[in-house]
Amino acid sequence: MTSKILLGLSLVSSLAVTPVAAQTRPATAPAPTNTAAATGPRYGAFGVDLTARDSAVKPGDDFWTYANGQWDKTTPIAADRQSAGPAVVLSDEAELQVRRILEEATSDPAAIGPAAPQIGALYASFMDQAAIERAGTAPLKPYFATIDAARDRGQLQRLFATVGYASPVEISQLPDPSDPTRYVANWGQGSLGMGGRDYYLLPGAKYDAYRAAYRRYVEQVLTLAGIGDAAARADRIIALETAMAKVQWSPVEQRDLAKMLKPMTVAQRRALAPEFDFAAMETTAGYGNQPVLIVSDDTALTALGKIFAATPVSTWQDWIKFRFASSQAAVLPKAFDDASFAFYGKTLSDQPEQRARWKRGVALVNGAMGEAVGKVYVARFYPPESEAKMAELIKNLRGAYRERIDGNNWMDAATKQAALAKLAAFEPRTGHPVTYIDYGALKVVRGDPLGNNLRAAEFDHQLELSRFPKPVDRSLWGMTPQTVNAYYDPLANQITFPAAILQPPFFDPKADVAVNYGAIGAVIGHEMGHGFDDQGSQFSASGKFENWWTPATREAFTKRTGLLVGQYDQYEPIPGVKVKGALTLGENIGDLGGIEAAYSAYQRYQAEHGKAPVIDGLTGDQRFFLAYAQAWRSKIREGALRARLLTDPHSPAFYRVNGIVRNVDAWYDAFGVKPGDKLYLAPKDRVKIW
Repeated sequence: MTSKILLGLSLVSSLAVTPVAAQTRPATAPAPTNTAAATGPRYGAFGVDLTARDSAVKPGDDFWTYANGQWDKTTPIAADRQSAGPAVVLSDEAELQVRRILEEATSDPAAIGPAAPQIGALYASFMDQAAIERAGTAPLKPYFATIDAARDRGQLQRLFATVGYASPVEISQLPDPSDPTRYVANWGQGSLGMGGRDYYLLPGAKYDAYRAAYRRYVEQVLTLAGIGDAAARADRIIALETAMAKVQWSPVEQRDLAKMLKPMTVAQRRALAPEFDFAAMETTAGYGNQPVLIVSDDTALTALGKIFAATPVSTWQDWIKFRFASSQAAVLPKAFDDASFAFYGKTLSDQPEQRARWKRGVALVNGAMGEAVGKVYVARFYPPESEAKMAELIKNLRGAYRERIDGNNWMDAATKQAALAKLAAFEPRTGHPVTYIDYGALKVVRGDPLGNNLRAAEFDHQLELSRFPKPVDRSLWGMTPQTVNAYYDPLANQITFPAAILQPPFFDPKADVAVNYGAIGAVIGHEMGHGFDDQGSQFSASGKFENWWTPATREAFTKRTGLLVGQYDQYEPIPGVKVKGALTLGENIGDLGGIEAAYSAYQRYQAEHGKAPVIDGLTGDQRFFLAYAQAWRSKIREGALRARLLTDPHSPAFYRVNGIVRNVDAWYDAFGVKPGDKLYLAPKDRVKIW
């Protein structure tokens, strides 16, 4: 599940169904479907894969395994992926579809449109490994020369604010939380080369091994780049990043929006970290003369200012060179690429094999020109009738939430009224943007893959700057149509479902109604639920960051969500590494509210169309919950799982099923779950929020 990150500030909440690197299904593999009936649902006779179940497991003991156990036993994770699951299958299919588009951009550009020359050159430049090898490290030299020219702290800070170079503090833009019709700039802490801060700080042999491997990787990159005295420089880089990690805010701390959304004047920014010339960096980045900006991670910025002043300029230059070469490893000679994968893929994520070059080329073009590709993808692969069926589902989900909010017993009348107003103001968007990004100004040079990367990043930055003085454009999308995911944006009060996720097992127009409500219905409910989770509930119907709760109702909400934190704190997917209930709270609220609302919406459907029949011995309610569980069938390598447990606000898929259904009364009734079953919770212990 992929969130849009604004510096350290994560506001846009995604479903996170697309793995960072997921299982690849070969192009020749049969579709996991009832292939004998092309007119029927993709999975099984009615949309659920009954062969995936492990009927030896009681639903009340382990519902995820009951629904997915045979699949889990028989499905391998591909060697070039970190996980497996139905979302991965869809991602693989989208990848193949996009590959055909990219290859056609060269062979038949008229079929792709005006962006074809850029798309073709971008992809071809990445795929020409022989040319990359011939160029060697020469493409790095002009960028390293720019870094070498930053000989004092003033020049260094201007480099920090330049696109493409790492910085201990970063600036971007977002809709103003106090008035989301306009944009505001935002300062926050920068990223670290190894990933989350915990990799630098947690004790234990496992983390010691990660740190030792990272140290070797830093030295290797410096050596490959032709930088002398690489060992000593690597030691200084590791010491610098460790110092930064110690003062950075944790992902849990970053969920406190009141602390993360602090407006600050020029004088306040100067006082916060006088070692940084914020004004000069803002001017360099294109945000000069802004009297008020949003500051996140403020105590970290203060400490990072001191670290900046205490660290020699030469060490900062070494750090920027390492981060630059590491980030561009895929478009440098194979030795760089192999070293990067060996550390980030094999060591950190337990992924045995690097992904094929073409697959990484697809990802690169999707990242650089995603909407140009998406426009073609939608025209070829997105059936317009999906939008009508989604509209009906969304309508019923909205009605279900309205009933559940109006009927709950812990909100007072004033807060209910505000909640219902926010629900009414939800803007659902499905499939694709109304208007696509025009990439005409992006210069793509065939044979210059490194330069193309930097120019694409600069294009994105200039596009953002062009929007900055204007009112916020609510038609913009944060994901491409070919992305298997969905998201909620609290600053716009919008829920967005790209075309690629509107496919089985999430959404199948030919499947049983109960299946669609249990799968995509719960996805819709999840995204709508983000408007009322611990973070989204702090934004009003207009997207403004403001309190619309009475103190008593907020206290009741916090008490209920605290119970959910307590439940998830007990789950331990890896020995010694537990789910962080506070970090995953928003997503867990989305999951719980989503399935409750989807079930209510399904009952609304039955009230209108008649009670669902029994199919293959399964009631409509049973099919609903099985569809939910199979939408979350996923397996993941331990290293990748560990990384997510440290930083990802989404719980592992296993607990997105078992941790949720045990709180849902209807699930107990559907499967006859009784005291003594392992997942059983007494009614008084079941968390009820939405």
